[in-house]
Amino acid sequence: MPSTVKDLKPKHDSQFYADEKSGTIVSEENMQDNFYKEAAQEVLKDAAQRQSQEKHDENKQVSHQESVTMSGQPDQTTSDPAPDSSADITPEPSPPPQTDDSSGGFDDFDFVEAYDDEPVGFDARMLAENRAASAIKCAFLGIGGGGGKLAKAFLDLGFTKTLLVNTTVKDQPEGVPSEHFLLLPGADGVGKDIALGKKVLENNSASVEDTLRTRIGSVDWLFVLAGGGGGTGSACHILQESLDRYLKSVSASGKVVYVVTKPTSQEMLNPTIASNYESLSADVALHPHILIDNEKQLQLLRGKVGMLGLYPTANRNFAKLFWQVLKLASENSPIQSFDSKDLERMLGTTGRMVIGSTVARDVSKQDIGAMLYQGCLKSSPCPNPGGKASTGVMLLIMTPQMASDPDVSKKIEAAFSYVGGRTDTLFSGVYVKQPLPGLIAISVIGGF
Repeated sequence: MPSTVKDLKPKHDSQFYADEKSGTIVSEENMQDNFYKEAAQEVLKDAAQRQSQEKHDENKQVSHQESVTMSGQPDQTTSDPAPDSSADITPEPSPPPQTDDSSGGFDDFDFVEAYDDEPVGFDARMLAENRAASAIKCAFLGIGGGGGKLAKAFLDLGFTKTLLVNTTVKDQPEGVPSEHFLLLPGADGVGKDIALGKKVLENNSASVEDTLRTRIGSVDWLFVLAGGGGGTGSACHILQESLDRYLKSVSASGKVVYVVTKPTSQEMLNPTIASNYESLSADVALHPHILIDNEKQLQLLRGKVGMLGLYPTANRNFAKLFWQVLKLASENSPIQSFDSKDLERMLGTTGRMVIGSTVARDVSKQDIGAMLYQGCLKSSPCPNPGGKASTGVMLLIMTPQMASDPDVSKKIEAAFSYVGGRTDTLFSGVYVKQPLPGLIAISVIGGF
């Protein structure tokens, strides 16, 4: 270490020297003391600088190890020589942290439990799943007084995905739980005014759509039931856009199918009722739909039930008839099955459908094929068909004894040919059950 004191010649004979830093004359003893003090200070200064450099190198090495741990790649800058501490160096930004797949940490598989959890947000207002057997996921929407009464018949069968919509509680059938009923504000009934009915339904279309989504949930087919003579029911087609939007929102594969009741002959004498029915008939003409002729039902039930039980019985009979078509399509057959795709094809056909049933107690008759076809049309609650249909369905239910009889098999083929010759596409099914009152036939002809 260089000295800060120069070796000077004495100015006098005595042992005194001139100190260049202070410009004073000091003795030899003081000169030596100053020399050792300055030397000690230089040693301490050098030690402090070395300690600071070692701390800096240690921090740099720790930072490098953390970078390797997070990125999985060595820090390339560590292979370069250490830069001069006096240089102005701007550090490069650190790369984003990456997951080390080889670490085996729990975080690599934290997604598993996320998919194991139950879906969140179950709505307590959701109606229970249908108890009634059916090949398709469906719901029933009764609109107005007549539509609500028909909807109750399906609710009684176990189709719990059923909702009644009306503008007054006075038409709510007895025995319908409140969760199945939606009262629309804006009018206490519409007094058979179809214009007012459309206005009320349109103003509440969002409420109807939301209620279907929160109470009915996910279904593929929606059957809209309405009376053709009233103001609320006859206005139901105004909801078509909302109903389509609802089905799309639940990824439904089916359509809206209308079931409309036609007033009796005496009721049709009233111009307002007749006009309302004609309006609704025109609205649903380009949709899959079924017309139920109340006059025909009166004739079929006259003398069997009283006035009080007339319409409840008629509604129950139609609901059970239609349910058998939905139910049989879900069952296996050892002979021939009418499956769910056949059912959907039939229900999705644009135009009017005619449904009916009959029973042949004597299967020995030669013309049993024609008898079954004509019997289904005669006992149908629907108006008679006109023209050639697009689709036809013939379902036969027989006992094991009938199914084992070769003569019956030939007659069954004749029954199928009667329906198939009057439609573009025929679907058929043969089911074996017991006990039965005879050979039962159910036909559905659609696309008129």
